[in-house]
Amino acid sequence: MSCVNLSAWVQTCSLFNQAGRSRSPSFQILHPLKNIPVSIVSQKRRRPISSFSVSAVLTKQDTLREEEESESEPTFSFKSYVAQKASSVNQALEGCVSLKDPKKIHEAMRYSLLAGGKRVRPMLCIAACELVGGTESMATPAACAVEMIHTMSLIHDDLPCMDNDDLRRGKLTNHKVFGEDVAVLAGDALLAFAFEHIAVSTVGVPPARVIRAVGELARSIGTEGLVAGQVVDICSEGLTDVGLEHLEFIHVHKTAALLEAAVVLGAILGGGSHEEVEKLRNFARYVGLLFQVVDDILDVTKSSQELGKTAGKDLVADKATYPKLMGIEKSKEFAAKLNKDAQDQLSGFDPKKAAPLIALANYIANRQN
Repeated sequence: MSCVNLSAWVQTCSLFNQAGRSRSPSFQILHPLKNIPVSIVSQKRRRPISSFSVSAVLTKQDTLREEEESESEPTFSFKSYVAQKASSVNQALEGCVSLKDPKKIHEAMRYSLLAGGKRVRPMLCIAACELVGGTESMATPAACAVEMIHTMSLIHDDLPCMDNDDLRRGKLTNHKVFGEDVAVLAGDALLAFAFEHIAVSTVGVPPARVIRAVGELARSIGTEGLVAGQVVDICSEGLTDVGLEHLEFIHVHKTAALLEAAVVLGAILGGGSHEEVEKLRNFARYVGLLFQVVDDILDVTKSSQELGKTAGKDLVADKATYPKLMGIEKSKEFAAKLNKDAQDQLSGFDPKKAAPLIALANYIANRQN
């Protein structure tokens, strides 16, 4: 992935720079369409990540590109990593949301929660925990909680009063199967159970860390996070003067906030230092916005069959997107820059332990659905 000249990218707005919060100060995403001096987390040149090779970056054909490795260098297999982590997360989700009375609501919860999906957020949570010295078991309840909340957001986002979508993950959306009333309640139930699960099921972690994680997760989905982005998105439909700062606010909150929470929760529960947690927070913010930029590109370049959801719906709704404001090629350059900046935040960590996060960032950058 090519590196974009930093002088071509400029500041728009700081992300989550809240006084009194444990948010990293002066973190800013860079855009290419304004002539303003650059300001970013640190002006110090970061040493590059070591030559430890990640041989599992997905190509545009969604396959693995194997690179030649010297015998002295260990090889990280992203394909094996994803298969193992996705399997363990799916088993955990299957076990924690069982089919019981009242059956209708639990059927609806399970229908969307177990409908597949990439499980990117749970994997980010577990990888961050392991990076700072924790174990998978310490992060699994939080990883499941994040996926429950993500699923809730999809159920509600698909409702007729929101995006009014009929297809999600290649299947009919929840309200198309169970009705709008039950779909709303299924989302509500998943949201409530997510907090119960992380509070009750997390073991081997000091209570203070669990409380801190719960607070972090709650903040990421309220009026400082997901809800803020969602409501501004709704109120922006049909507007003709939506600029990059406005669009960035929507996606930093609506999409990136929960991805950030997934990574930060893993780092907190794994016992990461303040410096480690904040570096991983910055990594996740870049990755979160990267996810949305790529999503916008795919929405106008792929079919509904390829995406597993309705393609082109943002265009039909006349929503502001990165391709609409920047063009597809500039959007791709911006995505490449975000991926590079995300990976720069991992300098200083053990490169072997950082390999899953590097590969996940590359996967998000190169995904095809």
